[in-house]
Amino acid sequence: MLGRNCNVGRGAYVGPGVVIGDNVKLQNHALVYEPARLGDGVFIGPAAVLTNDEYPRAVTPDGRLKTGDDWHAVGVTIGEGAAIGARAVCVAPVTVGRWALVAAGAVVTKDVPDFALVVGVPARRIGWVGRAGRPLESKGDGLWICPETGETYKQDGEGLTLAG
Repeated sequence: MLGRNCNVGRGAYVGPGVVIGDNVKLQNHALVYEPARLGDGVFIGPAAVLTNDEYPRAVTPDGRLKTGDDWHAVGVTIGEGAAIGARAVCVAPVTVGRWALVAAGAVVTKDVPDFALVVGVPARRIGWVGRAGRPLESKGDGLWICPETGETYKQDGEGLTLAG
């Protein structure tokens, strides 16, 4: 299901049963396999991949070509406003939190908290980003501020929330 006002690039693949929110942008050659769920305002970069098989094999243990009945699809969930960089891979089943940013080329194998900035293989959090996508600046005492919007965020353990 494709939401309103979406932009799907050339060569992008959206599997049957994928749910895509409003104002989503899928760049060229992005691969979104079922049963993925993308929130409103999500960005999927060029050639990014959202997988759906925890234990991929072409054949069963007895050598027979696998069919749809031989596996259980698991999905990737991308929260509102999150961005997945070019050629990043999200290995199902993972959830990328609201407004998080997955760097280009990263491989996400664990859930990503809201507003997290993750990089690398496997992806790890190196900071926080605000709704504008800019890295947040620490103001001490668990407070973070967006240099572009001035929005303030509060860190609580391993999570971040918009203050106020």
